[in-house]
Amino acid sequence: MGVGGPAGGGGAPLPPPPAPDAPEWHALAERALAAGRDTHPAGVPDGFHYEITVDGRTVHAADPALTEDQRDLISRVLKEGA
Repeated sequence: MGVGGPAGGGGAPLPPPPAPDAPEWHALAERALAAGRDTHPAGVPDGFHYEITVDGRTVHAADPALTEDQRDLISRVLKEGA
């Protein structure tokens, strides 16, 4: 699992979550994936575009149309992977 960075930049792999948090991470990732698109959304100039990959399936999302779950997942991954 991982999240790609803005505009073709680097990405941050999703670190294995601590065992007690694993179900929460997995549920959040699945919700973020379900709300994603198979193609690149239009986004806005200078907005961030993300590729969210879960278990080999990649979806796309962009500001300002990120769902709360997508924002939460991206924030958590960037915090953990930074």
